[in-house]
Amino acid sequence: MASLNKTPLYIILISVHGLIRGHDLELGRDADTGGQTKYVVELARALGERADVEKVVLLTRRVVDSQVSADYAEWSEPLSEKAYIVRIACGEEKYLRKELLWDSLENFSDNVLLYLKRQERMPDVIHSHYADAGYVGSRLSHQLGIPLVHTGHSLGRNKRQQLLASGVKRSEIESTYHITRRIEAEETTLGTAERVITSTQQEIEQQYGLYDFYQPERMRVIPPGTDLTQFFPPLGDEKKSTVAGELKRFLSQPHKPMILALSRPDPKKNIVALIESYAGSAALQQVANLVIVAGNRDDIQEMESVSKKVLNEILLVIDKYDLYGKVAYPKHHKPQDVAVLYRLAAALQGVFVNPALTEPFGLTLIEAAACGLPLVATEDGGPTDIIRNCQNGHLINPLDRAAMSDVLLQTLTDKAAWRRFSKNGIQGVRHFYSWPAHVESYLSVIRPLVEKTEPLNRMNLQRRVGVFRERVIFTSLDENLIGDPVSLAQFLQTMQTYRKSIIFGIATGRILDDALATLKRHHIAQPDVLITGQGTQIYYAPNLTEDVVWLRHIDHQWNRAAVYDLLKDLPGLRIQPKACQSSMKLSYFIDPTVANVSEIRQLLLRNEQAVNVIFSFGQFLDVLPVRASKGLALRWCAEQFGFPLEKALVAGVTGADADMLRGNTLGVVVDNRHLSELSDLANIENIYFSKQQHAAGILEAMQHYHFISDDHGAVSI
Repeated sequence: MASLNKTPLYIILISVHGLIRGHDLELGRDADTGGQTKYVVELARALGERADVEKVVLLTRRVVDSQVSADYAEWSEPLSEKAYIVRIACGEEKYLRKELLWDSLENFSDNVLLYLKRQERMPDVIHSHYADAGYVGSRLSHQLGIPLVHTGHSLGRNKRQQLLASGVKRSEIESTYHITRRIEAEETTLGTAERVITSTQQEIEQQYGLYDFYQPERMRVIPPGTDLTQFFPPLGDEKKSTVAGELKRFLSQPHKPMILALSRPDPKKNIVALIESYAGSAALQQVANLVIVAGNRDDIQEMESVSKKVLNEILLVIDKYDLYGKVAYPKHHKPQDVAVLYRLAAALQGVFVNPALTEPFGLTLIEAAACGLPLVATEDGGPTDIIRNCQNGHLINPLDRAAMSDVLLQTLTDKAAWRRFSKNGIQGVRHFYSWPAHVESYLSVIRPLVEKTEPLNRMNLQRRVGVFRERVIFTSLDENLIGDPVSLAQFLQTMQTYRKSIIFGIATGRILDDALATLKRHHIAQPDVLITGQGTQIYYAPNLTEDVVWLRHIDHQWNRAAVYDLLKDLPGLRIQPKACQSSMKLSYFIDPTVANVSEIRQLLLRNEQAVNVIFSFGQFLDVLPVRASKGLALRWCAEQFGFPLEKALVAGVTGADADMLRGNTLGVVVDNRHLSELSDLANIENIYFSKQQHAAGILEAMQHYHFISDDHGAVSI
């Protein structure tokens, strides 16, 4: 309830870049006109509706440019009786992308200061949005003594990882995105802000946790609001809608309940695993149709490589299991169709499923719940908060296909539970995720800052030398990192303690699904870098962003079919199950008493197959592209991240790890029963053979190399 007996608040919101106006927002026009612009306008409006808010002013950049609407040149624009947009001069008047505004932010800040000094009274709170506004807000907070609240929306360290994964060079990242300047601004803001507002706890721990001025006690989780005028329960006419007609093209029994999945075509969204889960359950196919809405497309062949790969896999798995008539996969949908899809699925007593490998928040889950659709969602990240709050569905392990189909079937067939989930979801979204709920939580966070009823504990703010982490630990997984729970827990605690100064990477022969399942089983948090498939795939935290440029790089002269034909009848070789294979890796069981690894290499070479043959654990043989291995993947990451190999501690146990250990890295061969595979490394300088096994051996090597140190000297473990 509004606090009518307290002085109404005057709130300043700052969002510098993009095109911001109160009507017909140009969402998606470019990278700067996305969700943030919509959020700040809706937040200003929602705050203006409150009796305990006197005034809300959204400050943004004034743009005078014939290439954009004249609306953006207007000095002010009312949003409601108590909420306004005010546009302030910021250097050059024409429309510029946000990366070109850094040199003008002092000008913007000075002009905002003049504007505020002309007001009848100073604002109670300044709330900055994104790094550029954070920089401005920090200056104003120091100058005026007004508390600063900040919302990052996205963070520079995470952005840098994504750009590196997409193949953008470090020099280009600096010249185009000014990423170092952005990260420095974020650090300054985190050191100044009295509250930082995030959407999830995971965002606090995995993204902000990498910053020097990380102060979790100042951070508060307030999920974004949802527009309940757009997302609401079925009206009764959904089965006659254009959307329903489009789905009938695919479905032989369109009136069955619908399992609805809605996401972009991204490997992390795990849609292929969902289809395989559906295909593996005859009972689920009998009960429900599966509807996959994976973006818009005209010609798959003309799409960018990652989307093309995922969509091709979707079509191939539907064909493999002959799911025609049971699975719909429409090519196009309009933004306004999404709410209709949710309501249609709810009207058919269906379920919304999010099987993503990682899901920072999950806005689609809230939208679906608002429409009365029960949820089945990954147990990673945001969905855990949503389902805990709303009590409207089930969490699943996205890697367990059988369990996924069982939970979907249970949700669809238990009609009493379905009705309860549907009702709970509608009520839960209104309570936790509507705009009124968002603003209620928001004001409960900022009101104590104004009234100074919450003490602030100031940290001793010190920056590291340099912006990015330089020290690195890479370790293989089986019989190395895992095997002893006690030393593993000690190692993981060490990594958590030094997460700001050490990049942690895992390099394994397992493919992604298998690797993630293993990490989950042993309670190992997602590392900064995950190299899978013996070095054929590289993924970056926090969202498992795949390095697609690495994939293109290793595809050089790779002919998987030819390698398979050459080896298929060779005595002593037996192909491993399909779950162990990938497009860039052929994996076999080998009997070394029958098949000779050197002879296999020679056979492939004589037949003009330039490949990398890896023998490990005394029984496995992997054939990879010639440019792929754990060691080559590690060195690719060194180039991407900019860390020196001399500061990389690399731990291995078997032949697959040999080229990671050689060279300028600090190597450790962890004691194990396969030491013979690495015996030729015994006399190489900078390769240490530990006396202890598993994670204890890695900790031993860290002491041997005096690896952990900080600006104040060595720290022993």
